[in-house]
Amino acid sequence: MKKKKVICIGEALIDRIRNKSNQGFTDFLGGAPANVACALRKLKIDSIFIGRLGSDDFGKKFIAQFNELEVNLDFLQLDNDLSTRVVNVDRDQFGDRFFSGFEASSHSCFADEALSKKLIEKELPNLEKFFLETKYLVTGTILLSSPISAETIFFLLEMAKRFEVKIIIDLNWREVFWDYSSFSSKISKIDRINLIKNFLNHANVLKLAKEEAILFFEHENPLLISQQMLKRPDVIITDGKNPVDWYINGLQGTTETPNSQEIVDTTGAGDAFLAGLISKLISSGYPSNELEIEDCIKFAGVCGLLTCLGEGA
Repeated sequence: MKKKKVICIGEALIDRIRNKSNQGFTDFLGGAPANVACALRKLKIDSIFIGRLGSDDFGKKFIAQFNELEVNLDFLQLDNDLSTRVVNVDRDQFGDRFFSGFEASSHSCFADEALSKKLIEKELPNLEKFFLETKYLVTGTILLSSPISAETIFFLLEMAKRFEVKIIIDLNWREVFWDYSSFSSKISKIDRINLIKNFLNHANVLKLAKEEAILFFEHENPLLISQQMLKRPDVIITDGKNPVDWYINGLQGTTETPNSQEIVDTTGAGDAFLAGLISKLISSGYPSNELEIEDCIKFAGVCGLLTCLGEGA
């Protein structure tokens, strides 16, 4: 059986983006793993989203979008008490966006933080069937800020290893999630970084932004980063519109990214890049030479750029 499916685990949330006039905001569906799952379907790759949403209007909008794109939701959890997370994205004096916190909730946490291992275990035979057909598991690090969702992530990573599914981690460091979590707000920044670095040792492929490479590994050389990690993963480092540095299949290089004067909003660009890369790995096979790697990275770059031509992920 040829494995072609991708399991995406983590948060689906609302990006409440402040308008350029600073007079109002617009809500967009987002959350890195959800973005990747949707982008993969647009690229004709079967994807499965495992996460937890509130049984609220935002949750219903997500389900409608997932269903429209035919993302598999067999393991989506709905929470009758906790709400779908809404992230406030404000603008500084230069108009650049930054995460400023979350819309207030009547509870101390959000639905995504309560992703339940027990509920997934109840569907274990069905899940094992999916793992038999799955090529890659994709996750980030945000759900490590809650012990409930962290336990679930580790459980699924162990299943992936058992079924020889390759693990792709997009670091996606968002400190505001740790600052506002009732579970992790008291954990020091150095302890957060160390916890995440240990988690990254599960990766077969690691994607990170340049600033994340510097913060977590103190340099931006993908080969040296790979050598610091247990599995010696392939490492891809993005830097906005600047060239992508990579260490893939024992080869190291840099690839230019496409650019455009029509960029509207960069939200979700990294997620579209990752989905584009994964789709090439599945459709064309794992690249074995520099030319094939360049082809994969260039295609991923085009996917990232396309997302920037409109607002929201």
